[in-house]
Amino acid sequence: MKKKYIVALTPEEREYLEAFTTTGRHAAYQITRARILLKADQNQPGGSWCDAAITVALDVGVTTVERVRRCLVAVGLEASLKRQPGGGRKRQLDGDQEAHLIALRCSDAPPGQARWTLRFLADQMVALGQVASISDETVRQVLKETPCNLGNKSAG
Repeated sequence: MKKKYIVALTPEEREYLEAFTTTGRHAAYQITRARILLKADQNQPGGSWCDAAITVALDVGVTTVERVRRCLVAVGLEASLKRQPGGGRKRQLDGDQEAHLIALRCSDAPPGQARWTLRFLADQMVALGQVASISDETVRQVLKETPCNLGNKSAG
């Protein structure tokens, strides 16, 4: 299979990466990425290593090798040595909405209710127009991060 992203380092880039892997203090993942680029370089004596050989030599996955190679070609050398931001899930509520939810929870329970339930809080947030929809699990996760003592009775 022909590689889509070809690593062709200049002598200066190769020298930088060799120094990066042998001198100074860097995170282990950065050193591994630099070593991947050095082995994938087609301008090195003997040509570039195949992805399978790189994965065995450096104990990384094939997708890691492909991702580092793609990042070098698309973004550049410095960015390919660092982790790319944007991982993880986006938060369901912004800070203002979380503040409203916490204030609502800290207020007295509505008439006819002994306490706020997660489902009732979620329904109330929708009724107040704070969000279009919200699950009780999202409410639970937000309140779990709240440091205040929300209960006045012991659980046992």
